[in-house]
Amino acid sequence: MRNRVIWIGALLLTAWPVAAWAQEEDFFKLSAGTKLEVRLLNTLSTRANQEGDPFSGRLVESIIYKGEDVVPAGSLIEGRVTFAKEAGRIKGRAQMRLVAESITTPDEVKYVIVASLEEARGTEDAKIKDKEGTIVGGGTSAKSGAIESGVGAGAGAAIGGLASGGTGALYGMGIGAAVAGLHHLLKRGKDVTLPVGTELTFEITRDSIAKKVPSQAAEKPPSVDY
Repeated sequence: MRNRVIWIGALLLTAWPVAAWAQEEDFFKLSAGTKLEVRLLNTLSTRANQEGDPFSGRLVESIIYKGEDVVPAGSLIEGRVTFAKEAGRIKGRAQMRLVAESITTPDEVKYVIVASLEEARGTEDAKIKDKEGTIVGGGTSAKSGAIESGVGAGAGAAIGGLASGGTGALYGMGIGAAVAGLHHLLKRGKDVTLPVGTELTFEITRDSIAKKVPSQAAEKPPSVDY
């Protein structure tokens, strides 16, 4: 009897690692640092969108885990705008922050993720400024302000010269420069705009374990012609 109990115990100890290994093979890890190459499906803008607005995109490249294609290209990426600010007139650039929150495969298997924006390609004068993925738009430039002041000063001098000669020209120059400078200060900076098709790179910020789900195409039996 004692030998039988020992034999059963040894059998269970042998079977446990096999069962644990089999169970482990049913799961994969979406590791922190995994890159998601995404093509945007809807236009986003700091002028039109606000915190909480949803966005979606398509995964351009598959996610590979231990040599296996676990999340195929074409999967739907969904997320939301977590921060949006329009450009100011005197100071303050437009800013927008996006977070990807889920991946849904073509077989409608959904995985919950947390991923921040790392890069946005094809956006004019917009750059990522921090680890949170904040996109910052372009402001009014000092060069354009100097040009406007120069043009304004020249126009003011011409008008002043016609009115009162040399003194009038100097006076008109000062007025023209001041008006042009004020106009430049009151100009809005550039809004951040991400049109449809913008290529975005997100980075998963925390590990998550997901269960593998076989593709419906793989489960479907082959057709037989008679």
